[in-house]
Amino acid sequence: MGSHAGAWEPGKIKKVVSIYNSIMPLVQRLAESGWLPESLKYAFVFNSLVAALILGPVLGGIGTLVVTKRLAFFSQAIGNAALTGVAIGIILGEPYTSPYVSLFSFCIIFGMAMVFTKNRTKMTTDTLIAVFLCISLAIGACILLYVTAKVNVHVLDNVLFGSILTVNELDLNVLFVISFICIFCGLGFYNRMVLSSFNPNLARVRGIKVIFLDYLFILMVTIITVASVKIIGAILVEALLVIPAASARNLSRSMRGFFFYSAAFSTLSCVIGIVVPMELEIPVPSGGAIILVAAFFFAVTTAIRQLRRAYPALGKIGQKCQIIFDRALRRIS
Repeated sequence: MGSHAGAWEPGKIKKVVSIYNSIMPLVQRLAESGWLPESLKYAFVFNSLVAALILGPVLGGIGTLVVTKRLAFFSQAIGNAALTGVAIGIILGEPYTSPYVSLFSFCIIFGMAMVFTKNRTKMTTDTLIAVFLCISLAIGACILLYVTAKVNVHVLDNVLFGSILTVNELDLNVLFVISFICIFCGLGFYNRMVLSSFNPNLARVRGIKVIFLDYLFILMVTIITVASVKIIGAILVEALLVIPAASARNLSRSMRGFFFYSAAFSTLSCVIGIVVPMELEIPVPSGGAIILVAAFFFAVTTAIRQLRRAYPALGKIGQKCQIIFDRALRRIS
């Protein structure tokens, strides 16, 4: 997968970022004429859908490594740290709708400090995550009372549970840049990260810088989690990293299939979770709807896995389909 990293050049970021502005009028005309869902004629729905199409593959791909490295609760800790970062930003005078400086700064320091402590103390990852999560919650609890006196409490609700109503062009620009960084680093180092996850000692023997990759991966998880907060919410972003990957594990028989299944489930969850509530006029947070769709995929794939075990004939058919699917993925990638 590393061979594709060169396909992305930094000079192309501006061009990619501006694409949605030229596509939006066309999508709105198609929505008004009935060719697309009617809700897409609204700019905020279109922005949210663009964000979903960016976030889905990135979160799904990174989620495979989160599950492999057993860091499921780290993203939860970052989500809670994001709430504290928002509160700090508001106190420092940043716009309460986009306090990105404090948000990214606090969460990156939080993530890097955790990796540094892990490498220096050799404590187990789950213990460190629990310690840092408690520290983050304690800091947040101390300053949230002051923050709620300055801004509407619903602003914090949007951070906690996500809201497509608050996604603007600045958020999309941030998301484009963060996604580019994660894709560039992920495609370049994915195989080495997988090896260092399964067998760190073998990775060191092969000259792979395991500690550097730990820092890089934690940085990737941190920044994409923070960039996802406005869509999915601080509390629920962990689920979109973990549930699609868990669904993919139910079906996949190779790392390649694991990666692409996870990206597909994550993308479908984001798109369906945004469009369906809008079309059916269901008043639910976008983050909650997205996670419920992801949970549905997990239930279906779990049922398929149990059927494979109960009925070996179905398992053989599924295995043949998987082989065909893997061959197709090899040609694509």
